[in-house]
Amino acid sequence: MRHEPADTQPDLLASLRLLADAELVARVEALAARERGETALLVAHLAELDTRDVHLRAGYSSLFTYCRDALALSEHEAYNRIEVARAARRFPIILERLAAGLVNLTTVRLLSPHLTPANHRGVLDSARGKKRAEVEEIVARLAPFPEAPALIRKLPGPKPALPPPEPRGPAGQDVPGATAPGLPVPARFTPSSYRQGPSGEVTPLAPDRYKLQCTIDGSTLEKLRLAKDMLRHAIPSGDDAAILDRAFTSLLVDLARSRFAAVENPQSPRPVAPGSRHVPAEVKRAVWVRDLGCCAFVGTDGRRCRERAFVEFHHVRPYAVGGESTAENVQLRCRRHNDYEARAYFDKERVGDVQEPVAPYGSEAL
Repeated sequence: MRHEPADTQPDLLASLRLLADAELVARVEALAARERGETALLVAHLAELDTRDVHLRAGYSSLFTYCRDALALSEHEAYNRIEVARAARRFPIILERLAAGLVNLTTVRLLSPHLTPANHRGVLDSARGKKRAEVEEIVARLAPFPEAPALIRKLPGPKPALPPPEPRGPAGQDVPGATAPGLPVPARFTPSSYRQGPSGEVTPLAPDRYKLQCTIDGSTLEKLRLAKDMLRHAIPSGDDAAILDRAFTSLLVDLARSRFAAVENPQSPRPVAPGSRHVPAEVKRAVWVRDLGCCAFVGTDGRRCRERAFVEFHHVRPYAVGGESTAENVQLRCRRHNDYEARAYFDKERVGDVQEPVAPYGSEAL
């Protein structure tokens, strides 16, 4: 197919701005469904191509090289599709599930080494609609790893930058402008600094068992050692996991006390003025427990957001129009949904010629 030059193509983005929301969503869903179908079709063709020598006759050393160079797929795209194609040759039902959007390429690639004639249907069903982290937990159940050993070691520091070899001209003559000894090396010659492994990485090993990897400094290490010594009576083994569990439990208690004024014998709350922005501590505690510490926004299709980062206390009926800070009128929202509901509510009020807001929208950050 011959593509027109970019400057002769119609302004696609400008034309899409004219679409109503419902039509735009319908188009996006149709395009996504079409892409899933085309992906399943491509995977099926690769599964057959993998049984022939077509790519070898064409001068490509492997099917991977053919996908990357002849089909212009990225290395990640090529690898994923080839692995899934080989799994689909064993279990053709994978193609049907891909086209229907029940599983995606990454899910099948992660599960493929563990699929058998006896379990493949059940495993694929269990992975339906799952995110990668959830699929990795399924893999951990199918093929559990042994417990990760407790290990503390000092990491090497950054490798020093090595000066580049001095450019030399004909007959060993120096090239004008070359870096003289003792002068800073230009940035383009500086090797990449030492890269440590991902900090905070959590890997499922087996059901309800995880490996946590992070980097700590010397001060934190001393605190860990001191905690072990002080807890020898309760945790004689000095198990790092048990120490961390105690530390996180204590931290959450402190956070609840500082954020929501959680105390063993709380005082009677003072009455809150109607329409006040302030959310009492007892309301915060009740809302936090009820909403499980995550955004409680529910979309038009019934899907709940469940974002946990930067959640805020949100007034369902804004305090600007008389909403009170009660547990019934306060819910948790992530920042984006809090802002979205603010704009949606007040835009609707303006369109309906109802009173304009008299103060910013109601929310209080945690």
